[in-house]
Amino acid sequence: MYSWVLWFHIISLVSWFAALFYMPRLFVYHAENIDNEGFVKVVKIMEMKIYKYIGLPAMWATIISGTAMIFLSSAHYGGVNIMSTGGWMHAKIFFVLVLVAYFFSLGFFREKFLKDECKKSGKFFRVYNEVPTILLLIIVAMVILKPF
Repeated sequence: MYSWVLWFHIISLVSWFAALFYMPRLFVYHAENIDNEGFVKVVKIMEMKIYKYIGLPAMWATIISGTAMIFLSSAHYGGVNIMSTGGWMHAKIFFVLVLVAYFFSLGFFREKFLKDECKKSGKFFRVYNEVPTILLLIIVAMVILKPF
């Protein structure tokens, strides 16, 4: 059972990160083409669909399957509680929570763009687009290297 949940967790994570990587890129295009009404109309639809139909379900699937893995792990690891094996899991959970906050910040910016109230530049979103990459590197390092 654990392997199937792990499989689903990885698929969900990949889907979530697709949205996390693509949303800020759309915001770059949106901010840099704000005067092109037809283009902005199409980008608003893309932003909504990626956020609501890919990002949100994938985020919840990732969180639920990750939580299930924690509960199933005691059986998978021969009765050892994975939460007591070191601080790496706590660090991973912390950075996942930061990632969730980042995802909801994308929803905040999407709403601002929807109302034509976002004043952030394309350059801002180019930098903001790097946040999920950094968090991905840290989270995967926690899982693979278990540094704590």
